[in-house]
Amino acid sequence: MEIFPVKKDIPFMRHAVLLNVISTTLFVLAVFFLVTRGLNFSVEFTGGTVIEVSYEQSADLPAIRQVISNLGYADVPIQNFGTSRDVLMRLPLVEGQTSGQQSEIVLAALRAQDASVELRRTEFVGPQVGREMAEDGLKALAFVILGIMVYLAFRFEWKFSVAAIVAILHDVVIILGFFAFFQWEFSLAVLAAILAVLGYSVNESVVIFDRIRETFRKQRKMTPRDVIDHAITRTMSRTIITHGSTEVMVISMLLFGGPTLFYFALALTIGILFGIYSSIFVSSSIAMWLGVKREDLVKPTKKVEDPDDPNAGASV
Repeated sequence: MEIFPVKKDIPFMRHAVLLNVISTTLFVLAVFFLVTRGLNFSVEFTGGTVIEVSYEQSADLPAIRQVISNLGYADVPIQNFGTSRDVLMRLPLVEGQTSGQQSEIVLAALRAQDASVELRRTEFVGPQVGREMAEDGLKALAFVILGIMVYLAFRFEWKFSVAAIVAILHDVVIILGFFAFFQWEFSLAVLAAILAVLGYSVNESVVIFDRIRETFRKQRKMTPRDVIDHAITRTMSRTIITHGSTEVMVISMLLFGGPTLFYFALALTIGILFGIYSSIFVSSSIAMWLGVKREDLVKPTKKVEDPDDPNAGASV
């Protein structure tokens, strides 16, 4: 059932060259900003102090953020931990201050606002741990991409595998480029969002590739360009419903989830939008330019050989 039926095929591939030029430009700019500006890594990657405090009543997070901001800490993640009375914050390293001195200064400022606050624990996260997290995150990213590539090569054909990997790298690099350009904080939550976008993007590509294979089987006289346009058009209703409902949820987190979920939801928002775009215009057009054809996906069958039949072994 199609809630948003599209009767006439939309000529997506007619604009493939122009849109891929735009994509290449965005990709190059993203790489440029990653090299020149770099990512604004959070405490999990750079090292810092983790402080947990407790209040007698429910903690006023906006007021706590204002106190911490007045101490010179910008965009510090502050969130409830366990109950509404417990608060966890991660502070970056400050030159000339030990972790203990840092926690004493913060605790004094919080007590000036509310005398009931109590220090539960203070932990120092060293940069060595941060490097290990960064390396593990990159390994996870590499394994996910490798697994997707192998899966697509077995399920479809190597041309689709190459096309999907290019589209996935396109999405990941552009998300990172946004974070580098605006210097948004790159945390473990953002890394988790990027890994989620990988699966989301490849799922959209698989749906389109499945429809392309199905169309090749049914429509013998269509050109590859027409087959791809037809396949994408036939998935438009699903795309609108699936991604529309997902975006409503993600934008709700972005607007109402608070600072803790803001960058996580922001990375998902950017990734989902570019994931839809790349599945339609990047992966499909690359598959077309690589020369995907009916014979790649629909293998000819052979008749059982009959020694008395002069045409034995002819394909059908």
